[in-house]
Amino acid sequence: MLAQVKGDYRLMVHLLYGSGLRLLECLRLRVKDIDFGYRQITVRESKGMRERVTLLPERLVRPLQGHLARIKELHRQDLAGGGGAVFLPSALHRKYPNAAREWIWQYVFPADKLSLDPRTGEKRRHHMADKNLQNAVKVAIRAARIPRAASCHTFRHSFAIHLLESGYDIRTVLDEKLFAFKDECSSISR
Repeated sequence: MLAQVKGDYRLMVHLLYGSGLRLLECLRLRVKDIDFGYRQITVRESKGMRERVTLLPERLVRPLQGHLARIKELHRQDLAGGGGAVFLPSALHRKYPNAAREWIWQYVFPADKLSLDPRTGEKRRHHMADKNLQNAVKVAIRAARIPRAASCHTFRHSFAIHLLESGYDIRTVLDEKLFAFKDECSSISR
């Protein structure tokens, strides 16, 4: 099924599977949430609004860095056109008025087009729509001729099962307090 996913959706699906991210957690990732040095991802807008850390598989480092280089160029073009701002959580836009245009706050998976923010009326680049990734996964499942029901959330369950098979404690997996270790990152995403 993974081989059937095309374009940026492939990287997103590999993150769902290799990091245990939920659909919206993947879409809402910001540049600052990825730590290549420690091979980990910080999930800030999690279900229940709890922050957690999860694994960044070794095999996704280079593809993700290449993706971010392309996105950085898109952000540079947005800035040159007078845009480049994204929505900031909480009251950060008041505390740090210029932060919305900074590279670190940009979405890792931005939408193709700018849109009007219904909260402010400003033209911004939001993250990719969840339906786009869901549809790409459905198409890939059909193309792979998988006879079972599956969705984006199936990858999260597979991630948890692989952690358990790799020797992680069930309480750690259920509590979602996972930290990256180089050797374990590569074995989980195989």
